[in-house]
Amino acid sequence: MEAVGRHFADRRALLDALAESGFVRLGARLRAAVDEIDDDDLAARLHAFASAYVRFATENAALTGLMNAAKHRPGATAVAEAAAAAFGQIGDLIEEGQSRGELEEGDPEEIGLVIYATVLGITSMLNSGMIGPGRLEGLVDTAVTQFLRGARPSEPH
Repeated sequence: MEAVGRHFADRRALLDALAESGFVRLGARLRAAVDEIDDDDLAARLHAFASAYVRFATENAALTGLMNAAKHRPGATAVAEAAAAAFGQIGDLIEEGQSRGELEEGDPEEIGLVIYATVLGITSMLNSGMIGPGRLEGLVDTAVTQFLRGARPSEPH
């Protein structure tokens, strides 16, 4: 623990550094997953984002818990910035969908939180054993499909 003490002021600083690093890794994984998909296919890009998040969060359950706990802690500015960079990508996807008329207008951050809440729920169910890992892709597909169906702009009457 002496070596840790030379690099970090205290235990909280160490945990914040781990959380920040986790968000950087998560952001890179989300970006890579979305970048593999054609820009014109919003559904596939949202699916890639959601699936990449759930996979990261199930493969790194303890780290994800630490990350989520640390991002709103007072004084954890670097953690909050890394979290915003990782999750800002969903807002970008939503804005793209809105600009092309594929999604209803609205606050991209709020809409992104709805998507995040959904994938967080899927992750929680997987991590707790409520559902098996074989259901991951099917649930993500259903979640994205249902989200897109409900988020389409209303047709004029």
